[in-house]
Amino acid sequence: MTQVQLDVAIVLAAGAGTRMKSDTPKVMHQIAGRTIIGHVLNEVNSLSPKDLRVVVGHGREVVEPHVKEIAHSAKTVFQAEQKGTGHAVQLALADLSTTGTVLILAGDTPLLRKETLAEFFEAHSKNKNHASVLTAELPDPSGYGRIVRNEDGEIVAIVEERDATEELKGINEINTGVYLFDIATLKESVKKLKSNNSQGELYLTDVIAEIKNGGGKTAAILSLDYTETLGINDRAQLAESVAIMRDRINDQHMRNGVTIVDPTTTWIDSTVVISNDVTIYPGTWLRGKTSIESGAVIGPRSTLADVKVGAGASIVESQVSESEVGSGSSVGPFSFIRPGTKLAANTKVGAYVEVKKSIIGEGSKVPHLSYVGDAEIGEGTNIGAATIFVNYDGVEKHQTVIGKDVRIGSDTMLVAPVTVGDGAYTAAGSVITEDIPAGANFHI
Repeated sequence: MTQVQLDVAIVLAAGAGTRMKSDTPKVMHQIAGRTIIGHVLNEVNSLSPKDLRVVVGHGREVVEPHVKEIAHSAKTVFQAEQKGTGHAVQLALADLSTTGTVLILAGDTPLLRKETLAEFFEAHSKNKNHASVLTAELPDPSGYGRIVRNEDGEIVAIVEERDATEELKGINEINTGVYLFDIATLKESVKKLKSNNSQGELYLTDVIAEIKNGGGKTAAILSLDYTETLGINDRAQLAESVAIMRDRINDQHMRNGVTIVDPTTTWIDSTVVISNDVTIYPGTWLRGKTSIESGAVIGPRSTLADVKVGAGASIVESQVSESEVGSGSSVGPFSFIRPGTKLAANTKVGAYVEVKKSIIGEGSKVPHLSYVGDAEIGEGTNIGAATIFVNYDGVEKHQTVIGKDVRIGSDTMLVAPVTVGDGAYTAAGSVITEDIPAGANFHI
């Protein structure tokens, strides 16, 4: 990727997003493990801007702290009244004394790649433009501002659809809302914006014509992949972007050596790390900070959220969250592994087993129809079918400790707090309310 020396980046994220019909601000909706604006800021940050500014407005109380959390160096600028993109940029530039180049883009374009932004910057800098706009040719340009060029192919103006004639609406080259400007030129031009349009707003798009008419050098640079530039205004467009992101993420994993049997039903967050030679079966959702080591098999129909999976492990038709599954271990089918669980190497958690906040030692097994909660189980232990760790007394949770090489009979109840020593046995149907010493053989 081209090395970029970007002085300022401005992300416009103040809009209400009314067509989303949501109490959640538009830019806070999720796509592949990140918010919409999270994706935008992630790509922008890769260009290492010296000054990053995010214009916030609607939903400020939610958007502002989120921006600070994911982009610590960002400065937020509050647009109390949404008077248009030109007004938002005026606010963002108000106290800016830096010279150089500023990137401006919308906070609702999560599919935009850093590579595209770098190429855009390179073209802008190479041609010494005062203003550049990234454009795209859409099969259906409805709703977007149109790029108007002269006979020499130079950009003359950007006309918003609501202000366009029928002839201009026939143009399929659209404004993506991504711009590069010489900062000094932009500061002078944005002061001259007028709100003589159908919305009564200050359009940033009008700056292009202003700069060109003033003798500045402007250019419209066509993106090679229009899907990167798609914005999100409603739930249908959100779903479209989610599907594109899914396909992009899955394609990258497959090219890195991961087998995804059915990419259309496999959903992987952008934050997930997967080694080569992992196999993922249909209906699987991998979320958050999940990491999967080589040789593991996941699915079908499994959900993993913030899970560390060791080499050669298998998780089948199960749900696992905030836990560790050791190398060579097997989970499922129909297992529920809850937060705080750690399965050591070569363990087994079988059909219809729930495990919560427990440690299960190497080589140990909980094969069938059991609940293990707030427990520590040693190495080489077998927990018989239908065993219940009774960890809650109605007021507090208590811990059960099972030693190594223990055999717990089927249909046993272990009433915590209780300890079973190494090598001990319990008979089927036992109710354990007191500690059992090592090597003991407990009968009802």
